[in-house]
Amino acid sequence: MQSTSVGGDVFFVLVGAILVFAMHAGFAFLEVGTVRHKNQVNALVKILSDFAISTTAYFFIGYTVAYGTSFFADAMAIAGGAGGSGFEPQGLTLVKFFFLTTFAAAVPAIISGGIAERAKFWPQCAASAALVGFAYPFFEGIVWNGNYGLQETFFKGVLGAEFHDFAGSVVVHAVGGWIAFSAVRLLGPRLGRYDKSGKPIGIPPSSIPWLALGSWLLCVGWFGFNVMTAGSLADVSGLIALNSLMAMVGGILAALIVGENDPGFVHNGALAGLVAVCAGSDIMHPIGSFVVGGVAGALFVYMFQLCHNRLKIDDVLGVWPLHGLCGLWGGIAAGIFGLKTFGGLGGVTFASQLVGSLLGSAFAMVAGLVVYGALKATVGIRLEPDEEQQGADLAIHKISATPESDMTA
Repeated sequence: MQSTSVGGDVFFVLVGAILVFAMHAGFAFLEVGTVRHKNQVNALVKILSDFAISTTAYFFIGYTVAYGTSFFADAMAIAGGAGGSGFEPQGLTLVKFFFLTTFAAAVPAIISGGIAERAKFWPQCAASAALVGFAYPFFEGIVWNGNYGLQETFFKGVLGAEFHDFAGSVVVHAVGGWIAFSAVRLLGPRLGRYDKSGKPIGIPPSSIPWLALGSWLLCVGWFGFNVMTAGSLADVSGLIALNSLMAMVGGILAALIVGENDPGFVHNGALAGLVAVCAGSDIMHPIGSFVVGGVAGALFVYMFQLCHNRLKIDDVLGVWPLHGLCGLWGGIAAGIFGLKTFGGLGGVTFASQLVGSLLGSAFAMVAGLVVYGALKATVGIRLEPDEEQQGADLAIHKISATPESDMTA
């Protein structure tokens, strides 16, 4: 019976890992549909390469930083026949690592959309390794593993409850979004994005269908992202699934109305709602989740426009409004709609959620400034003007999205 239970849990988490892995295709096609045709290949290669780099960095360094267990050392011990401490070749540990790796790799995938169309390829790869190897797992370990005792001594002891982020509104999304904020500011806007007076010049997306496909893939995979975070069949909750659904549709409807039926806003509104519900999806009432998602959808539309038109921040996919700000809102919202007063299950305080969300966002912004600032000062992070004009596909990968049509007789 115990073996059957473990096997069921292994399969449960494995399916979740596969669903979240599939979300990376969503990140890729959302970017492919948003960038210009001359940068589509670069978007696809970046997301896949970042996943491989992230997995390697997380395997050798990041997981140890977050959880204190070295997969590399245990694997080497087993290969030598000595056995490994706590390493279960047939057990749950390995698929949980796979699952957590897909979360970690989401951070560079988020950043990729913000810095699209003008970032150098190899410096971005180096940034992904540094962020997933050190920066992301440092904060992940504090929130999800209780590292340094901050959850117990500061959040619970001083603010009344541990900082609650069930599936990563702050740990994954706000961290990725605020790192991207720093990277985008250091890169500067794309050539031709603003005229000499600072007036924005619109750059339309290359393909609404590809953008929509990316959103759909992310939405489907998100139910693995949230529901399978439970980690076992015994702990799975229909409430998490329903809350995710209600937040998603709340985000869609709000973006539909506030965004005046713009298809880009509608499809990103679904994602805004899902970003925001991650933190409190296990403790909020479905109506509360609907409200949280609706606020996130409206917040994304308003802040995307403000970001580009008034703040002059050329965040191509709007990853700072979508992940950074909606993730921040989701962490705070768990301290409102997770309270029993608002129909939630309790166990949280507004103070702990507010402080934890702000600290996570501030940490990520500083981490982005350090990593991308160091790269900018040494090897550079931006394509040369002629390369940017040519497009990242030909400048970096020496091929376009439609190579056959580019051939001449």
